[in-house]
Amino acid sequence: MELRRLRYFVAVAEELNFRRAAERLHLAQPALSQQIRKLEVELGVQLLNRSRRNVALTPPGLVLLDEARRLLQAAEGAARAALDAEAGSSGKLRVGHLADAVPAILPRAIARFATRHPGVDVCPETVQARRAVEDVRSGRLDIAVVSLPAPTAGLQVTSLGLEGTVAAVAGRDPLSGRGSIPIAAVSETDLILLPRATNPAFHDGVLAACRAAEIAPALIETAEPKVELALLLVASGAGISLMPASAAEHYSIPGVVFRPLEPPAPTTELALISRAEEPSTTVTAFIRLATARAVAGLEVVAA
Repeated sequence: MELRRLRYFVAVAEELNFRRAAERLHLAQPALSQQIRKLEVELGVQLLNRSRRNVALTPPGLVLLDEARRLLQAAEGAARAALDAEAGSSGKLRVGHLADAVPAILPRAIARFATRHPGVDVCPETVQARRAVEDVRSGRLDIAVVSLPAPTAGLQVTSLGLEGTVAAVAGRDPLSGRGSIPIAAVSETDLILLPRATNPAFHDGVLAACRAAEIAPALIETAEPKVELALLLVASGAGISLMPASAAEHYSIPGVVFRPLEPPAPTTELALISRAEEPSTTVTAFIRLATARAVAGLEVVAA
């Protein structure tokens, strides 16, 4: 059943006159009559009683009129929703981020975006690095923050700058009284890291820094990719955890303090990734907000 024919039928049913309905639709009267008859044949019912003097709705016509109005209204609403989504004024923005790397740029960009685009629901989601790339590529996520290098071939990559490294140490550890911690200090205890799959670029960067410093600490990986688990292990005295600097801004646990790692500390490049082909207005607007603040120097990625 074509929406066009339903629209024609509603016009005739409301006017109860083919001539006036044809004028309203800017259509020739014979063409309108033909379309109404085709609709009746398609449905297998008579919708209108016609005579030389008047046009009247049959019982099936009365029922169809109510349903046709609802269908047409729903179709118009769907079209408006699609146009609003294209314009970035409605819909959803699905944002992926890593468990241990949430730069200040991200929550601030989300807040500014929500203010400027109140009709768009922003849906953040914690994902592992490779899953983030795959989900952006498949369209399950619109955008994601990842650490580089990552398998981003075919995607649009927008750099957010470099992020440094902090050490999470137990408050009772003598190192907690220092303003910063040398990476060599990790050789004296176990090194606690999230599973490599959480953030491979950061994980590999830490191990490379250890090799460069000619240390080989015993490695403890948390059972799950959760920063809280690493901090609980630190609090228990199991060792020191190295994390992206932004972790210190978003996580806190009694008995654990964060201290910057002294140079040469590993750094990781953070980036927004999105689909390269025909990016939506919503995604483009979000990237513009995030990168504008970074370029303006309003954001400092800890190093």
